[in-house]
Amino acid sequence: MKYIFTLLSFIFISQIVFCQQYDELKILYADEDYKKLVAKSLKYTENEKTKKKVVPYIWAAKGLYAISESGETDVKYKNAYKDAIKYLSKGLKYDLKLNDGSTFEEFSEFTEEFKMSLFFRITNELESEAYKKAYSWAMKYPKITKNTVGAKYIAGACKYLVSDPGTSRTLWNEGDALLKEVNEIDSWGEADRNMLMMGVYYSARALKSKRQTEKAKAFMNKIAQWFEGNEDFKELYDEIVN
Repeated sequence: MKYIFTLLSFIFISQIVFCQQYDELKILYADEDYKKLVAKSLKYTENEKTKKKVVPYIWAAKGLYAISESGETDVKYKNAYKDAIKYLSKGLKYDLKLNDGSTFEEFSEFTEEFKMSLFFRITNELESEAYKKAYSWAMKYPKITKNTVGAKYIAGACKYLVSDPGTSRTLWNEGDALLKEVNEIDSWGEADRNMLMMGVYYSARALKSKRQTEKAKAFMNKIAQWFEGNEDFKELYDEIVN
């Protein structure tokens, strides 16, 4: 009995210490000491005892994202945004495996902001007709979300527009297979919904540009039932279908 009490006490104390360590990361973020935040967070990800804990990966990504938005000129952080994706990806992998994604839900305000930032990067490159860059970013999006179908469609559109129909067909087929598993999107975040809507739209637009009008219309109808009442989708739908 004494042994059990001692063990429980040790676990309880360890959890308190661990939470306090995370409090340190919160303080560094609040103080906008992003470089130190990244350094501290990465130490946890490299420690045998904590390398499979999800929270340090998220804090590392938060620090790197903040650095990427700050105009930092230090060459050490020239890939801060891509590194943020890398650590979010690792964190999500552990979270889905160990916690069913619950830790990412606790940090949903940040993860949604980050996913939206990546969504805007992708669509900006598409509108600039920088299809190779858009494809590169689109292929990174599935690393930081559970809902990957929209990114598959966008990547397929990019490949179609650079005259690689074989790869585009493969990506679109993968997207279709994922879409069959989707029953609703109300539980999705805004970024994932936007990726789905725009993935389908850009795919349809790409097909229409090559005079594949019926295939373009069919693409838009894949998701029409989920976007009834969405004025943005209605406008995009009318552009392709009507």
